Amino acid sequence: MKRDFLRVSDLTKDEISALIDRAIELKSGKDASACPLIGKSVGLIFEKSSTRTRVSFEVGIYQLGGQSISLNPKEIQLGRGETISDTAKVLSRYLHAIIIRTFGHDRIAEFAENSTIPVINGLSDDHHPCQILADLMTIKERKGKIEGIRVAYIGDVNNVTNSLIEAASILGFELVIACPEGHEPSYEVLDYARENKGDIIVLRDPREAAGKADVIYTDVWVSMGQEAESEAKKDRLKGYQINSDLLSCSNRDVTVLHCLPAHRGEEITDEVMDGPNSAVFDQAENRLHSQKALMEFLVK
Repeated sequence: MKRDFLRVSDLTKDEISALIDRAIELKSGKDASACPLIGKSVGLIFEKSSTRTRVSFEVGIYQLGGQSISLNPKEIQLGRGETISDTAKVLSRYLHAIIIRTFGHDRIAEFAENSTIPVINGLSDDHHPCQILADLMTIKERKGKIEGIRVAYIGDVNNVTNSLIEAASILGFELVIACPEGHEPSYEVLDYARENKGDIIVLRDPREAAGKADVIYTDVWVSMGQEAESEAKKDRLKGYQINSDLLSCSNRDVTVLHCLPAHRGEEITDEVMDGPNSAVFDQAENRLHSQKALMEFLVK
């Protein structure tokens, strides 16, 4: 039976743990000659711009022996009014998997419902599960474990935060979110956390959230599609910058994460992003290895 990866909760705790361990193996060069995608083709539909997701998937598909096919939404019939369901049914006859980076999560959910091949969420407005696999891999590399650590997410709550909440609920790490009033996580993801006994705390004070943190995580304050409210959001979030003063509240060996792209000088300073606590570029590299492990698992 085909499996999709639309959100972190599509995988079990054991599956996520196994994928992280496999990604670390692949990064080390073990099984470098393994090519589970030989003779297989993977499509990429990107309705949003991308650097890390596009390059890491295309390189990963190539390294696993497969062929990637970029399907520009403006050049296929989906961009001229063909339905999502018809597109999914047709592409299922040609491809072995498809990666979609889109806006509304309902679009990728509808595609997966009508597809007979695995569908991977490269990003939607509500979830960013592939990013979280790389984040978990980075935490495991830096801390030696995931369960029991304290992660502080500080700033604008978005698709990354939603996926972190699911990951924390499944894997058993503490997640403390610091955000201004009106920027809280949705009821849906908080309900999921409660149902799964997730250790999720939402605070206003970023210094309190950073206290005793093993990992501090942030993202841009203005995501794609939110440019119209740019200045208002920046004004609300100006006290939530990741800087050396905030790091002084956390553990000395705190690891700093940012899913990139970064707006240096807004949500994070150069001093922190380029400093000794930063794992930002390891985190970006790990997109490649974690997604290779994911495709090896999903594409049969």
